[in-house]
Amino acid sequence: MNIIEKIWARSWMLFAGFGQFGKMATWFATWTVPPHIGRMYLRDLSRKGYISPRAQIHHSKISFGHHMFIDDRVLIFEYPNGGPVQLGDWVQVHRDVIIQTGAGGTVTVGPESRLQPRCILAAFKGHIIIGKGVGLAPNCVLYPYNHGVAPDQPVRKQPLESKGDIIIEDEAWLGVGVTVLDGVRIGKGAVVGAGSVVTKDIPDGAIAFGVPARVIKMRDEINK
Repeated sequence: MNIIEKIWARSWMLFAGFGQFGKMATWFATWTVPPHIGRMYLRDLSRKGYISPRAQIHHSKISFGHHMFIDDRVLIFEYPNGGPVQLGDWVQVHRDVIIQTGAGGTVTVGPESRLQPRCILAAFKGHIIIGKGVGLAPNCVLYPYNHGVAPDQPVRKQPLESKGDIIIEDEAWLGVGVTVLDGVRIGKGAVVGAGSVVTKDIPDGAIAFGVPARVIKMRDEINK
């Protein structure tokens, strides 16, 4: 970007916001910056952060931290009785991520955490609580609920059930395509390998992998 392009972007980001004019100002600001993660430059220019005009936010109980980054085609949706969504400072939500709450579920994402493309956070019955500096690689899915499976009626008509919340502690990392089910805590600094299905707690500092995920090593053992 040359100096004229930077001045253009900075000038429009002064007016960025959630209203119609704010969205239009954000759109004008994008004219001189690269697409996709190149637009994190715009996030840095405004305390309101960068929320793509192509994101769809249909939620009455959402709170944004400062310097957010919400990319194209992100969907944040509120079902009946959905609880709040709270996104902390410097959170990154990349394209095609879906965040939804219903049946009393809530989503909290701590500061500096990153949700990479196509992740799904579906908080029904239970809550999803993500700490600081957590990384979710593309295609991770978090489901703190299940459908009942009793034989007397179709699964789609059975009430939702939950064994408890999903809690992902500070600085944990989930590889590509990890699935996390209800009632699970992933500890501080833990790493979960790509394609794993997490059905039980993972302790702090552990490296886990598999279906279901099992601890294969502790991070403090790597150099021993």
